[in-house]
Amino acid sequence: MEKATKHIITALVSNKAGVLTRLSGLFARRGYNIDSLSVCGTHNPDRSRMTIVAVGDEDEINQIVRQLDKLVDCHKIMIFEPTESVKRELLLIKVNVPADKRPEIESTANMMKVKIIDVAPTSVICEMTGEPVKLDKFIELMRPYGILELARTGVTALSRGRDCIDDVMDYNLEINK
Repeated sequence: MEKATKHIITALVSNKAGVLTRLSGLFARRGYNIDSLSVCGTHNPDRSRMTIVAVGDEDEINQIVRQLDKLVDCHKIMIFEPTESVKRELLLIKVNVPADKRPEIESTANMMKVKIIDVAPTSVICEMTGEPVKLDKFIELMRPYGILELARTGVTALSRGRDCIDDVMDYNLEINK
C-alpha cells in the first residue's frame, strides 16, 4: 500500500462568490482533509489562485484532481512536484518571554532570519517566512518558552521555470490591445 504524503495542488478558478464553498465541499463530500488552503487574486481580475495542500496517496490525489476538473469554475489544475516548485508560508507567533530570556529569543530569531515585530513586557511577536519545515522547526524552538498564540497563512507556491498555471502571454496580449 502506498504511503499518504502531502501534495500541493494549485487551481486557477473563477473569481466569484461561492467557488471556495463548492471546492471545499467537494473535499468534504469525498472525505479528504485540506491540510492548508491559500486563496489569492491573480494578475487577471476574473481569476483566483487556490493553493491546496492535501494528504493522500497518488491515487487519492489524482481522484481529487479529476473531481476538481469537473467543476465549471475550475479552469486549470496543477500538482506541484516538490523539487520543481518554490513554496513559502508566513508565520506569526507570540511567545512568552520574561525579560531575562529575551536575549535567547533574539539570538534564535537572528540565527533563523526571523523578525521580531512586536515587543511587550512579557512577550514578543515574531514574523517568519519560509518553507513550512523551517517554520515547524522555529515553532519547536519556541515551545519551551511558551507559545501564547500563532497563526500561519498556509502554503503558497509557484512552479520553477517557465511553467505557469495561467497563460500569461494571452492575458498580456489582451490588455495591451
